Amino acid sequence: MVQLVADAISAALKVETEIVDEEMTVIAGTGKYREKINQKEEGGIREEGYLYGRVLMHNRWYVVENARQDPKYDPSVQNGNTEEFAEICCPIRQQGQAIGVIGLIAFTSEQRHQLMSNQENMLTFLFRMAELIESKISEVQAIQQLELATQNLETLIESVHEGILSINPAGRITHCNRTAERLINRDKKQLIGQPLDSVWPGSPMLDVLTTGQGYQEKEEMYSSSSSHMHFIVNATPVTLNGSLMSVVASFRRMSDARRLAYSLAGGDTASSFAGIKGKSDVIQAIKRQAAQVAQSHSSILITGESGTGKGLFAMAIHSHSPRNEGPFITVNCGAIPETLLESELFGYTRGAFTGANREGKAGKFELANGGTIFLDEIGDIPLHLQVKLLHVLQYKQVQRIGSEKSTPIDIRVIAATNRNLEQMVEDGEFRSDLYFRLNVIPLYIPPLRERREDIPVLMQYFLHKHANLLGRNIVGYSPEAQELFQHYPWPGNIRELENAVEYAVNMETQPVIGKESVPQRVLRAATTEHSPISLKERISQFEKTVLEGMLKQYGTSVQAKRRIAEELDISLATLYRKLEETVFLKNEKTS
Repeated sequence: MVQLVADAISAALKVETEIVDEEMTVIAGTGKYREKINQKEEGGIREEGYLYGRVLMHNRWYVVENARQDPKYDPSVQNGNTEEFAEICCPIRQQGQAIGVIGLIAFTSEQRHQLMSNQENMLTFLFRMAELIESKISEVQAIQQLELATQNLETLIESVHEGILSINPAGRITHCNRTAERLINRDKKQLIGQPLDSVWPGSPMLDVLTTGQGYQEKEEMYSSSSSHMHFIVNATPVTLNGSLMSVVASFRRMSDARRLAYSLAGGDTASSFAGIKGKSDVIQAIKRQAAQVAQSHSSILITGESGTGKGLFAMAIHSHSPRNEGPFITVNCGAIPETLLESELFGYTRGAFTGANREGKAGKFELANGGTIFLDEIGDIPLHLQVKLLHVLQYKQVQRIGSEKSTPIDIRVIAATNRNLEQMVEDGEFRSDLYFRLNVIPLYIPPLRERREDIPVLMQYFLHKHANLLGRNIVGYSPEAQELFQHYPWPGNIRELENAVEYAVNMETQPVIGKESVPQRVLRAATTEHSPISLKERISQFEKTVLEGMLKQYGTSVQAKRRIAEELDISLATLYRKLEETVFLKNEKTS
């Protein structure tokens, strides 16, 4: 562009033109100056003895009427080697600073006469050309800066570990980064220009186009023929002059968000066997067994009392399995109302029932495709749903409510319960065929009272976790508090232990947790343990412990009580009397 200006000036004025930058490098020229492009003018020296040096130093114009006799024009004047007759030059400025020089040079007396007889007009014209060059330079620099900013932004977007996706006001995808491609499992070419609804059916991002209100950390689930997605999504509207131009979403896998949250809260990731604390031989053996079966695709049934960490084992098994890149979907079968459990598990089609989502909804089995579904409290699933669950496990297909179409799924099932499923099978409360489908690989997690060597490890772990969360400077336990925790039976297992430690961290004002900060139930248990009791009371306590264990093992149905009476070699009436005496039956009647 600058060379075009030089050529135009020379053609119009019939003189030679030279343009240099602030480093005295020739960037454009005509005649002999064209051959000097990219070379240093005046040796690149910015001094008073050189014309262009003075222009740049003083940021002003100069007129040299007789170059061959002006010693300040160029040192070559002293040697009589000057070819130029005259010159008019002015600075090229940017933001008031001289960044170059443009000069009109006469090499004949006729050209000199033309320059000198029209000095004012020539200077005015030269300044106009300098301003033109300045504006073009600014324009080029602005474009370069914009391109650089765009490139930096693109690099930033492609570098983040979250998916980035934007849609236009028509609801079509206009941009996505590589992470989004990977999470959605589609190539960018397959996404750009497509309606968002074809990728994320029923996405609330589309509502943002209407309301202009974004949202943060929203859990969203989508299912299609090629993928099943479970994300945490942030959506932000982009406006220009008051008009909504696009919506930008950032999203990540729900499983990744859970791992991050757990890591920040407790240090170790919940999906790692390292996150399962304990040094006892039994817990180490179970962890080794779980790590081994993680490589399989067979169903696993984890049993154990409430609070023993069955969910942690399920997550760790998934994380160490070949399916660890797939989703991990948890369903608490006991926490979902029976009327909603079927639709949660198997999904439903559009208009399947009153109050259903207008677009239908994928069930948990569909969302777990390619990964693992964890069915917690499986013993609470009603019999009529056990049949449908068995069909899914046998045929690896799921059929939504209101649909006649079956969708193939590739999942691993991990189930967990604190109930005696074998007894439930005998009592007709749980299907035997479903039990054997689930119990391919059994894992039993013993209660905390049977592995007391794990208690100090867990105590210290939970102390560190909750002291950090609460911002408390507590580093340990007093010997008295340690003793109380060590000998308490922990009927609620690890969950109760964490609850007790969190309570103590809240109550303690010193760097070490003392006896005074221990929960009252733990203190009462210690007091009861050391108080003198009669032989009759000891026998009663023993009978209560035995009956409690057998009821947990066999259940509380009539058939279960007959079996307990047979094993204890007592009559059913005697069993009921002893249950009355130990308050078990009274609790059943009042519950």
